[in-house]
Amino acid sequence: MKTLTRSETARFLLEHDRYCILSHRRPDGDTVGSTAALCLGLRQLGKTAHVLFNKEVTPRFQWLHEGLTKPEAEEGDIVVTVDVASPGMLPKAFEQLLGRIDLRIDHHGSSTSFTELELVDPGSASCAEIVWDVLMEMGISADRPLAEAVYVGTSTDTGCFRFANTTAHTFAVAAQCAKAGARIYELNQELFETNTLGRLRIQGWIVEHLELIRDGEMAICAIPRSVEKQIGVTEDDMDNISSFPRTVAGVRMAATLRETADGEVKISIRAVPGFDAAKVAEKFGGGGHKGAAGASLQMPLDEAVKAVEAAMLE
Repeated sequence: MKTLTRSETARFLLEHDRYCILSHRRPDGDTVGSTAALCLGLRQLGKTAHVLFNKEVTPRFQWLHEGLTKPEAEEGDIVVTVDVASPGMLPKAFEQLLGRIDLRIDHHGSSTSFTELELVDPGSASCAEIVWDVLMEMGISADRPLAEAVYVGTSTDTGCFRFANTTAHTFAVAAQCAKAGARIYELNQELFETNTLGRLRIQGWIVEHLELIRDGEMAICAIPRSVEKQIGVTEDDMDNISSFPRTVAGVRMAATLRETADGEVKISIRAVPGFDAAKVAEKFGGGGHKGAAGASLQMPLDEAVKAVEAAMLE
């Protein structure tokens, strides 16, 4: 495995002509926005580039991939993963590509190398910032679609620039996106100021069922699949719901556990500076950042709650 700089990554991308770009499972705004931006930038240079279709992308972000996807990687494609910290983060349909992925671009400090070449910068708040820097190194002139893709990735991974991972560079990239024509107000309204009734209902359920531990300094909420079905929430309603328990006054680390349709328990952990979400996630084979991390468990929900609580208290 060789670690590349932004300049070296730009040179690598300039040297080849056909690309297939991969996002991660349960895709968020950063992986969708970053893959879209990279694809748009490569196309601007006359490259043949596509994002591999990820059926898990929800309507909240599907517009970013419109006109960019294809159903499968082809022979001769340079395969690039974006915002994928480990092989386990790949959708099952993408796992057949392990072993032929050429480049990984990522920002997770807790990560597992699985490619020959990688650009990983844990100091970046979002992967979108890294993609932006690489595209600028390549001489790309950002238009509105590219700028909006980067802005979505940057803003969603920083909680609209409220999280501790936000840096001066984050603001600089956002400002350049605005200069390139990104609809900042409209995107912020859609991503951060608009709630569906389903989202409000699940938030109400979380308030009623939240468990506080360690004198209220930590919180755990376990959401059964049956509750999500009863309330009628969609994956878009649940987007970033794991940040909600952490907003309770006094809570410094919170874990949200969800039963998924495929029988897993998805763990999402959020923490403030001084607490390390990644250390908890790593105990279950996951990872991420100090402020936000996740993992998946193959066990009943009640057992998962006990295991996660024990890991948090450690």
